[in-house]
Amino acid sequence: MATEHNKDILTSSRCPRILVVDDEPRLLRTLADLLRSRDYDVTEALGGREACLQLQQKTYDLALLDLNMPQVDGFQVMKEANQRQPGCGLIVVSGESSFNSVSRALRRGALDYIRKPFDPEELLATVEGVVGKQTLIRDHKRIQSRLEKSEALHRYIVNSSPDIVFMLDETGHICFINNKVESLLGYPTAELCGKHFRHILDDRDVARGTYAMQGPDISADNPRVLEVRLKTRGSRKATRHFEITAFPIDPQSWPQTGKTQGGCTGQPARYYGIARDVTERKEAEAFINFQAYHDLLTRLPNRALFKDRLELAITHARRGQQKLAVMFLDLDRFKVVNDTLGHAMGDRLLQAVTHRLEKCLRKGDTLSRFGGDEFTLLLPCIHGPEDARGIARKLIQALKAPFQLGGHEVFVGVSIGISVFPEAGETMDMLIQNADIAMYHVKARGKDGYRFYSDSMSISTANRLSLERDLRLALERNELRVFYQPQVCSRSNRVVGLEALVRWQHPERGLLYPRDFLPLAEETRLVGKLSEQVIDQACRDVGRWISTGHPDLRLAVNLSPSQVEHPRFVETLMNHVSAHQFPPANLEIEITENVIMNDLEQISQKLKELAATGVRIAIDDFGTGYSSLNYLHRLPIHTLKVDQSFVKAIRGGDDGACIVNAIVAMAHGLKLEIVAEGVETDDQLTYLKSLGCHQVQGFFYGPARPAADITSLLAGDALSLAHTG
Repeated sequence: MATEHNKDILTSSRCPRILVVDDEPRLLRTLADLLRSRDYDVTEALGGREACLQLQQKTYDLALLDLNMPQVDGFQVMKEANQRQPGCGLIVVSGESSFNSVSRALRRGALDYIRKPFDPEELLATVEGVVGKQTLIRDHKRIQSRLEKSEALHRYIVNSSPDIVFMLDETGHICFINNKVESLLGYPTAELCGKHFRHILDDRDVARGTYAMQGPDISADNPRVLEVRLKTRGSRKATRHFEITAFPIDPQSWPQTGKTQGGCTGQPARYYGIARDVTERKEAEAFINFQAYHDLLTRLPNRALFKDRLELAITHARRGQQKLAVMFLDLDRFKVVNDTLGHAMGDRLLQAVTHRLEKCLRKGDTLSRFGGDEFTLLLPCIHGPEDARGIARKLIQALKAPFQLGGHEVFVGVSIGISVFPEAGETMDMLIQNADIAMYHVKARGKDGYRFYSDSMSISTANRLSLERDLRLALERNELRVFYQPQVCSRSNRVVGLEALVRWQHPERGLLYPRDFLPLAEETRLVGKLSEQVIDQACRDVGRWISTGHPDLRLAVNLSPSQVEHPRFVETLMNHVSAHQFPPANLEIEITENVIMNDLEQISQKLKELAATGVRIAIDDFGTGYSSLNYLHRLPIHTLKVDQSFVKAIRGGDDGACIVNAIVAMAHGLKLEIVAEGVETDDQLTYLKSLGCHQVQGFFYGPARPAADITSLLAGDALSLAHTG
């Protein structure tokens, strides 16, 4: 198949086709032969009717015709030719020479008029001139048509481009811009033509965009490529991101004239380029970046971003000799909510908690979700621990009010560990780790509070992993020991109860006390297994003493908050008691006020279930937590244990004794038993007796002892115990 270009060549190079029309056969043949002698393609038509038929069947470049013909004259043939083949040239060869005839023929489109009889050379010259002129006209039209098609094609390509196509003059004013600018940014092309391109640059990118176009190193081989924001019409806030590629225009490759230079400014175009909309790509990149550094549920910074910001904050604090604080937050009772109401409700709770916590922060603080129900908080540029203390109290208070999840009212609390730079660590990892350690000390003391890290909490990093490994082995090898501290009747000196206290007989470090390993047990989630071993051993020991003549002996066991909050707490505890056939009425469990108030509804139900089996309930460290009378009369509480810090305050005339007075009076009013902890001196014991506090424990009667010593004690003194101080 020939292309359009090839067709044009064939058309322009073929022999011209001529139609000769006359009603006299001799003249017709003479004229035709004359033209054929010059290699023209000649068709003869005898009369006007035959000529009209030929014009309907073939295409001709030129027609020579007589005017005076019967039936159909030359004027009618000219009319037919003009209608059917307007590109066909017309020459009149006629004996009619009147002015009217000649004028009429020329008006009908005749290109020349030859009188009969004609001079052959003159006729051939006239035909050759007309044929050449017709060829030029045809070629011009053909080239014009091709130019128009090419221009239309380029206009279609430019205006259908997915990108903005533009041209700028030397000063940066827009010479040309395609229609795409209207669909992408809302500007009609006429509005932008003649304006400087900074008119559509976002204010933040004006300086950078203007400088880029003025760079000295821009060339065809080194085009200017930059990303900028362009403003949409009618809104200074709405912007879209574009990648611009701009090339210089070489005057030698495009020598512009007044007709070809930019129509908007009248100045020659010096740059051309495209602006590609990359908004969706930028948004996708931003979302991917957000995913990489944020938690998608709470939209808070994640662990990676938090560490980046902490590292930077440490650098600034060290340079400016300032302080900063890191808080490690762990939600209390979140697992219970998640297990009870499902993960969807758990997710909603985390979002609601995040919303409340964020309201407590200062500008510049960073709250992140570290994982699960754990959060970390960076407080840069603090004056001292008091600033962190204030924020911690606000965070705890913010979570006091219940959360509404569907039809459920849910309570959660938060345990917060705090490490301050540089006292609690000078590196990112140390600050996070030490805040974590402090948080677990809060958990161990009953949750829903805060503590600052101190060296006394520290298990050195070098020993931490080995101690955790050893603790796991200790549980497998039964290295834990249960010691018992007697609870004594102050009037008779008789042992009425024994509090079970755990010790760890470490094969290398010797006997370790709870403060040395319980925080680590909480942190590593080993405290549950540890408590189970303590309960099993205590039930065996005390059960044996009960069955050998001491039926009223009471076993007191201190339980960790995580045990009490476990959904199967009551079932698990009673399974251990039943397994050793231990009488429930001889068992007293000790829990702190904070554990109760963290989830009053759930805990109260569990305590009622235990009380129904005969198990006694004691409030440990009474007076250091909520001290709410409300729960004391609502719950099956049997005993209050006065914290040793209040007992130590008992001195001659010391006002600190007033707290003990109030607690003892409260217990008597509520008909509760009371046990004073930490009794060490005769003065303390005498004062407590005078108040009517008849059960005490502490170093006044000696430290906690192993089971063998208790066996001897019970057997030798019939439950009476003399002062050993």
